[in-house]
Amino acid sequence: MWKLAILLYPATMLAVAINLFLVGLLAHGLGFAVIAPVTAILWSVPLGIPAVWPVARWVRGLMDEADS
Repeated sequence: MWKLAILLYPATMLAVAINLFLVGLLAHGLGFAVIAPVTAILWSVPLGIPAVWPVARWVRGLMDEADS
């Protein structure tokens, strides 16, 4: 599972960065400051670690289903 998580980390980190950026745009409509794309990427590096675990479990479940 760890090898799969390591392989999926870059894609998961980028998905987290996109979501952070879009949440920043939505928050701007409520009067908060906009999150810059570089800031979203920097925040996604640590936030991508807990996010990759469910993704790896989901992909592993799909692999197990394909094997059976």
